[in-house]
Amino acid sequence: MENNIMNKTEKSFEDIKHIDENGVEFWYARELMEMLEYSKWGNFIKVIDKAKKSCENSNNTIFEHFADIGKTIKMPKNAEKTVDDMKLTRYACYLIAQNGDSRKKQVA
Repeated sequence: MENNIMNKTEKSFEDIKHIDENGVEFWYARELMEMLEYSKWGNFIKVIDKAKKSCENSNNTIFEHFADIGKTIKMPKNAEKTVDDMKLTRYACYLIAQNGDSRKKQVA
C-alpha cells in the first residue's frame, strides 16, 4: 500500500510540472499545496518560509529556486482576482516536502 501512495505522489508531482519557454521545468506553489493536501495558503506559506531558510542554510540563492509571481484566477460571475503564487524549482519542492507536516500522507 505504501508503494501505491508513493507512486501516486510521484505521478501527481510530475503531472503538475510546467516547462517554460526556455525548456526549464517548474512547479506552481498553489498546485503543490493542493497535491500535498494543504487547504490554506497561509499555512503553506509557513512551510515555504522554512524551506527558504533551509535553502539559504545550504548556501543556495533563494530567488533562484523560489520566484514570487501573481496569478489570475476566475471568480464567480466572470470576475477575476490576482493571487500570490510562486514558481518553484524541483529543489524548492524537495525542501518544501522536507519541511512539511509529516502527518499528511502526501508529505510523508
